[in-house]
Amino acid sequence: MKAQFAAALAAFMIAAPVIAEEPAPAPVVASTAGEWRTFVTEAYRGKRDSVSFVDADHGWYGTGAGDLFATKNGGASWEKVASRPGTFVRAVGFVDRDNGFIGNVGTDYYPGVTDETPLYRTRDGGRTWVAVDTGAATIKGVCAIDILTVKRIYQGKLQPRTVIHAAGRVGGPTGMLRSTDGGESWQVIDMSAHAGMILDVKFFDENTGLVFAATHPDPAQAEGLVLRTTDGGKTWSEVYRSGRTLELIWKASFPEGGDTGYATVQSYDPERTTQLVIRSDDKGRTWREIEMAQDKTARQFGIGFVSKDVGFVGTAAGGFATTDGGKTWARAPIAPAANKFQALPLGKGMRLYAIGTAVQAIDLPAPPKG
Repeated sequence: MKAQFAAALAAFMIAAPVIAEEPAPAPVVASTAGEWRTFVTEAYRGKRDSVSFVDADHGWYGTGAGDLFATKNGGASWEKVASRPGTFVRAVGFVDRDNGFIGNVGTDYYPGVTDETPLYRTRDGGRTWVAVDTGAATIKGVCAIDILTVKRIYQGKLQPRTVIHAAGRVGGPTGMLRSTDGGESWQVIDMSAHAGMILDVKFFDENTGLVFAATHPDPAQAEGLVLRTTDGGKTWSEVYRSGRTLELIWKASFPEGGDTGYATVQSYDPERTTQLVIRSDDKGRTWREIEMAQDKTARQFGIGFVSKDVGFVGTAAGGFATTDGGKTWARAPIAPAANKFQALPLGKGMRLYAIGTAVQAIDLPAPPKG
């Protein structure tokens, strides 16, 4: 069953339609006060997995073919800045215009992946990559990168501190790389005792964080799982388990500064009609399930919320949107298999990027305060 699952994902990655110029023809939720637009990008036979913007102009995305693309004009045009055949760029996370990290899914899962290095660093905007040195220990692959800037008092001054977590992977084995000094030194955390797959990671501060996962590397036995730590990954507690097999918790979204967050429940049960997301209102301590749709074809991928009420989900059947915190959902013109969303403050509003079979963005009003 695990081999069938991997083959199904690989087939979708290769066979999914490429949408380079126009989004899917479905109505957008009117009250979001914006329209999804699709950027012209180099054609790719499948979904792209991750996008990272550091400001309104500068962003990057990668592909399973080992290519990294960059924009200096908000996505209006893209340049291929690096190519590393045999690497599967699964996650991208940039700190600023020069410094960033590229996560590779690793070998023995997707066909054609020969690169065993899980994480790279760039100091020149992605043009050159250097393997992150973790010493004798490492992890198999990376599916998600979380970058957090915190402030600490150092010699009487309040100074910024960059905390980075890179975790994976789909199909296992599971592990996490952790740096609290902007990537200069790393700790390797073995997660095999806690989860069979890790698909996403989110930290709120240096010590408190979540991983979004599955209980087993074999999807036939896997249940959706969320784990929480309050000591920087030394110990973990289970805060959600779906209780149903053939499920993974794929991606999560916590709007900046809020306690409310959501995550997608990705089901590989061919008879499953009900599609669920999960919601937490206490920074991941507890979770409840919310029905998103009655649609067998709407297998979920990424999720992006700009406030506790307004958000979007990418599925194999296109996008869904809510403006009331998940009480109701409607179709949205997001290309199939949007795997990752990123919200970026923009003037008096927000810009939400989505990447999957297309690279897209929507401009939205600033969320209300309180």
